[in-house]
Amino acid sequence: MKSPFTGGEATLQKEMRTMDFRKETFQVMFQYYLCKDTGEQFTDDELDEVNTNQVYNQYRAKYGIPFPDEIIAIREQYGLPANKMAEILGLGVNVYRNYEAGEVPSVSNGRLIQMVKDPKEFRQLIDYSKNEFSTEELEKINRKINHALLGWDDFEHLYETLMLGEKRPSLLNGYKVPSIKKVNNMVLYFAEKVKPFKTKLNKLLFYADFLHFKKTCFSISGLTYQAIQKGPVPKNYDWLFDNTMEKKLVKILLHDYGNYMGEQFVSAEGSVFDEELFTASELEVMQIVADAFKNDTVNGIVNKSHEEDAWADNIDCFNTISYDYGFGLKYPANGN
Repeated sequence: MKSPFTGGEATLQKEMRTMDFRKETFQVMFQYYLCKDTGEQFTDDELDEVNTNQVYNQYRAKYGIPFPDEIIAIREQYGLPANKMAEILGLGVNVYRNYEAGEVPSVSNGRLIQMVKDPKEFRQLIDYSKNEFSTEELEKINRKINHALLGWDDFEHLYETLMLGEKRPSLLNGYKVPSIKKVNNMVLYFAEKVKPFKTKLNKLLFYADFLHFKKTCFSISGLTYQAIQKGPVPKNYDWLFDNTMEKKLVKILLHDYGNYMGEQFVSAEGSVFDEELFTASELEVMQIVADAFKNDTVNGIVNKSHEEDAWADNIDCFNTISYDYGFGLKYPANGN
């Protein structure tokens, strides 16, 4: 980075600081650039976003305010456009759309949105605003509500919860609602780009999620990671990989090494990576990780992962790894 003051070199610095939001104070890993010539500090838009997102995430978690992807998922649960959801909640359309885009709701509005995830509560709100909908629209909404009340999706949700773990965004899943579709497609992406063995694939997923958190304060997949002997891995990774194979997105090539069989992941015939599931920053980070580690051996990437504090500080008890370790990633070298 070039200093805006002298045009000379500026280095990225990190330190714990406090930041205020809505009359409360939060601890964040504050990032800034330091001009070597003048000693002055400065930030850019990207660092400002990372610093403020840390505050917003802590505030949401503290008060149970839903995150943007949760807000969208609740609306989609009932098959509604944003303007109709805003009407039902009694919010302005622009206000509600801003919430979906990332603006932090007030505590009361956040809890209102969270409340209508329960179809019984949502039905009451529909009854209050039924005059704003046509008969056809009401029938469609009530079908969605009945579908949820009958629990037709309960088994699928239970299965996903067992695989993915806690679905409420927190520091342990990178403040992201876990998405099995995104996990499936991340596995496919690396199977196409890198053709990794299982141990290496686990590290690719770890670096992709934690590097994206470093850059944005959000993971990509919402997966929870654990430290084991061969480095960080997603919890229940065998289930996750089996699910991706069941979806016919990847297949495994077995390699006989005498004492053990190596499992190499490659894309299945006819599989198509769903780029629409990912943001531009998520795709960029996955590309960075694929390029950075493509030529590493399994032992090479394992050894690099052992240099990470995320692994070293948690291996003794096989602990879950907090995503705030993302700020101290040593690799990939081009991940800033």
